[in-house]
Amino acid sequence: MHNFNALNAEMKQIAAFFLATFALFFMSCHNSSKPKVLVFSATKAFRHASIPFGQAAIRNLGLANGFDVDTTEDATKFNDDTLQEYRAVIFLNTTGNVLDNHEEIAFERFIQAGGGFVGIHSATDTEYDWGWYGDLVGAYFVNHPDIQDADLVVVDSAQPATRFLPPIWHQKNEWYNFRNMSTNVKVLLKIDERTYKGGTMGTNHPMAWYHDFDGGRAFYTELGHTNQSYSDSLYLKHILGGIVYAIGTGTLDYSKSKSQYPPDSSHFAKTILSQGTFFEPTEMTILPNLDVLILQRRGEILLYKNDTKKIQRAGFLRVYWKSKDSTVNAEEGLLGICKDPDYTHNNWVYIFYSPVDTSVNRLSRFTMKDDSIDPASEKIILQFYSQREICCHTGGSVAFGPGNLLYLSTGDNSTPFDEPKQPYVNRGFAPLDGRPGHEKYDAERSAGNSNDLRGKIIRIKMKADGSYDIPDGNLFAANEPKTKPEIYIMGDRNPYRIAVDQKNSYLYWGEVGPDAPKDSFDTRGPRGYDEINQARKSGYFGWPFFVADNAAYHSYNYSTGVSGPAFDASHPVNNSANNTGIKDLPPAQPAFIWYPYDSSAVFPEMGAGGRCAMAGPVYYSDLYPDSSRLPDYFSGKLFIYDWIRNFIRIVTLRPNGDFYKMEPFIENLKLAAPIDIEMGPDGRIYILEYGTGWFHKNPDAGLSRIDYIK
Repeated sequence: MHNFNALNAEMKQIAAFFLATFALFFMSCHNSSKPKVLVFSATKAFRHASIPFGQAAIRNLGLANGFDVDTTEDATKFNDDTLQEYRAVIFLNTTGNVLDNHEEIAFERFIQAGGGFVGIHSATDTEYDWGWYGDLVGAYFVNHPDIQDADLVVVDSAQPATRFLPPIWHQKNEWYNFRNMSTNVKVLLKIDERTYKGGTMGTNHPMAWYHDFDGGRAFYTELGHTNQSYSDSLYLKHILGGIVYAIGTGTLDYSKSKSQYPPDSSHFAKTILSQGTFFEPTEMTILPNLDVLILQRRGEILLYKNDTKKIQRAGFLRVYWKSKDSTVNAEEGLLGICKDPDYTHNNWVYIFYSPVDTSVNRLSRFTMKDDSIDPASEKIILQFYSQREICCHTGGSVAFGPGNLLYLSTGDNSTPFDEPKQPYVNRGFAPLDGRPGHEKYDAERSAGNSNDLRGKIIRIKMKADGSYDIPDGNLFAANEPKTKPEIYIMGDRNPYRIAVDQKNSYLYWGEVGPDAPKDSFDTRGPRGYDEINQARKSGYFGWPFFVADNAAYHSYNYSTGVSGPAFDASHPVNNSANNTGIKDLPPAQPAFIWYPYDSSAVFPEMGAGGRCAMAGPVYYSDLYPDSSRLPDYFSGKLFIYDWIRNFIRIVTLRPNGDFYKMEPFIENLKLAAPIDIEMGPDGRIYILEYGTGWFHKNPDAGLSRIDYIK
């Protein structure tokens, strides 16, 4: 190591190159002001003690090499007006979700205008739910071993950030392992994993890289954890080379910025259509004339009339909605409804419900006539056994996708609660009690059972006579032993609300997850998570053996309290005595989005608190009339929401459907337990709110519509 004050002699050669670069920059400008960089060091997670050392070192580099330096931890500086003052922005050991949605867009626009980015060390431990940033920085942090010495190998010795380094550079640092490593970056340094302990990436383990990105330039170095780094002459030359590359030689041109800010919340209005009239509403369907059919769990079918703005009764089905056990709340009843794609001509609606006289859940088709459901028109499509001795988990959402394919979600019909008078119980982890007489505490018999329609999402192709065909691409073939061909998705706990992309048929659902508050990886498994899932094809999505990103539960002996091995996501095996299906299950698929009770480092926009994940529609502006639809900004985006946390989020997808970014929909929108969100034929969002009390008639239960005011 060398003292920073003794650097001048060592840096004369490289400084000449930098000065020549800046001379070109000055000649291209309309004035002779020096370029300026912004050093941003905000942290929402771990805070590095080296941050002030890094700030001081970069200020000194600026003084010695002809550029100005501002330092800040104020994210509000990320706006168009302020960022136009800078040629590059340096993320110095940032962590967590440091920018809000508008600030993120401002930074995207800055790079697109020709700005530069430098990421130092934990810049890769930042903004996990912002896909653009992940592409910019080049990778995301996974973990690291203890601080130790290691050898870095120079891959590219021609770049200003490495041209002065020895072929093997010995350094002491905190060495990151990465995920989502971009294949588009140009690698400058790799680490030799043979020279330290804890590397997990093998022979291709990049540690510094650069690339042109989205109209600008990006440089990242993993080094910079320790205080001592910022008095090391070679390291300072290294980051100086990256800064000079990021500054570039051009000027900002905001006419090239393509990222758009979302419409201001002041242009949206929540229009209350009816409030205080509902008693446990569940699901709705919006008819072509903008009337709305609404189910109430206890059996009543209501109709909101768009012309009169009034609620009237449209029918009643006798349903099982109350347990005989006064200590247990049932969740069954009227559960799901969807109009037929050709409703204008046939007036058919599909209802999923729990008939009072037999212990099944049933999907039936009814005909709507004179604003009423005709009970005599019922055509039973399918039904399956459901135990009613103890709650929970019904699922029950009905949706149509392209090709007249009907999707139906079903819950695992298992209790999450601890069994009374038993020494060894679930404690909020997966219910895996396969002992005789304890079936209600074993989701292996339902969600993990290929021969049972519970804990699934069913996909069938409806026919005019009320029967159905099995479409190609379901999880199991029609004649495969010990399976049900109706199964499209297997391994669900409580997929309470689903939606189908009307252009590409991708299926989305909210998965209400288990309740364990803390991880117990050595004995039981992960803490509880809710999930938003996406299926582009059929698959097994893990429950009850996995949750979230395939975090595995352990097998567990409920007689002895002894834990077995964790389940294998690549080859899950269902050995429960209650399993009537195949034992060797398909590989488990990880969740699309997952979040616990606590704040999520991976998806921080989901917040913290109680959980009840729901999946809403994917919006396409060209499917709706221009006079009433949402702005084009929302086109192609997925709407998701949470019943308990009372918010709506918008998910931007990559062209292949991968997650790209999450943002709020309408800041400060007041909701009271949104239980269903649908896109109406007018291109407006309709919201059905259950209200803030469980199993009650809530005064804040209601039906509303989001109107965009141009």
